Amino acid sequence: MGILEVSNVNKNFGGLKALHNVNLDIEEGTIHAIIGPNGAGKSTLLNCFIGKLVPDTGTVNFNGQSLLGIKPHQINQAGVSRVFQTPEIFMDLTVLDNVMISCFAKRDGAFSFNAWASVAQQTDIREKAEKMLEDVNMADKSKMLSGSLSRGDKRRLEMAMCLSQDPKLLLLDEPTAGMARADTNNTIELLADIHEKTKITKVVIEHDMHVVFSLAQKISVLAQGTVIAEDLPENIKGNAKVQEAYLGGAH
Repeated sequence: MGILEVSNVNKNFGGLKALHNVNLDIEEGTIHAIIGPNGAGKSTLLNCFIGKLVPDTGTVNFNGQSLLGIKPHQINQAGVSRVFQTPEIFMDLTVLDNVMISCFAKRDGAFSFNAWASVAQQTDIREKAEKMLEDVNMADKSKMLSGSLSRGDKRRLEMAMCLSQDPKLLLLDEPTAGMARADTNNTIELLADIHEKTKITKVVIEHDMHVVFSLAQKISVLAQGTVIAEDLPENIKGNAKVQEAYLGGAH
């Protein structure tokens, strides 16, 4: 049994079959990539994982518990964190404050109106936030305003915020979208380093094959809402079905 199990998931929008009998078994401690052409159903599937959509039929189980019908914040508190295509950070706060907010959310679940009144005394929260920034090589930028960071550093900050939640599963939705090649390579190194340190299970949805083949230990390929292949990266590269659906045919 995997940490995330998807069984016979179907989702229709009117007459459009967005997902058709999707089955996935994500093994704990692995980096599992989900790839496919535009319109393959990747975003719809991801939204079924995080509570934004409920499948018409089928099950989505995380750690043996159904995620269907659970609110997104409850899924997060259960141990599932998501990294969006566009970094979700507080642009007008410092880097350290962003991570401290995430640490408070993990500890308290919700804020009281005077949550910031005694932040100076919250040494445990500050120390945890500083440790998270060290882990993503951002300690020297802790006092910078987050909005002034590069795209790559915004991604590093978001990763620190996610890691402060102590997740068991990290969902990465095109984590290198909009990045120059140098930032993309830095993000690959960051994710590989985090995986080496934490072994948190990661599901990566990504268009960039350089990212996928640099990180993934297993790849599932979606096309027209169904899984057409699931295998080790070296086997996916030579799969004729995948080349036809995703790369436009074998050459």
